[in-house]
Amino acid sequence: MRRVLVIGPSGAGKSTFARALRDKTGLPLIYLDMIWHRPDGIHISREEFDGKLSELLKGPEWIMDGNYSRTLETRLRAADTVFLLDYPVEVCLQGVASRRGKPREDMPWIETEEDPEFTAWIRAFPTETLPEIYRLLEQYREGREIYVFHAREDAERWMRGEFV
Repeated sequence: MRRVLVIGPSGAGKSTFARALRDKTGLPLIYLDMIWHRPDGIHISREEFDGKLSELLKGPEWIMDGNYSRTLETRLRAADTVFLLDYPVEVCLQGVASRRGKPREDMPWIETEEDPEFTAWIRAFPTETLPEIYRLLEQYREGREIYVFHAREDAERWMRGEFV
């Protein structure tokens, strides 16, 4: 495990899991949200993001936290391990609500209120985004360790070495 992706819907706890994985492995952690977003809420251009991502993917070791479906296939080709947090929508919405108003090391601003568009994206994730993720995981299964967790307890058990 040297090049790791942590993917899944917003609010699933990708960043929390990625930090625990960083602490367990010593691998450097890259938050894609910190690359894409600026502190004022505006994001960089796709071209600038793709250039930065391309450079990061050349690194020998990393954990990348973030879904970013548009670049998932590129990142899968470079990864040797993938963790998909495929949690129920309500768990993810609770996760987003619980972090509101709190500073986070994985986001350059503090979320202060519910964003209806963001909530709709989370609600649509299982039908609009997840099927493509599973298709890509199947396509790139060979030569990679792929872990799919359906509950926070699954991820916690894996961290304790109880999940195979």
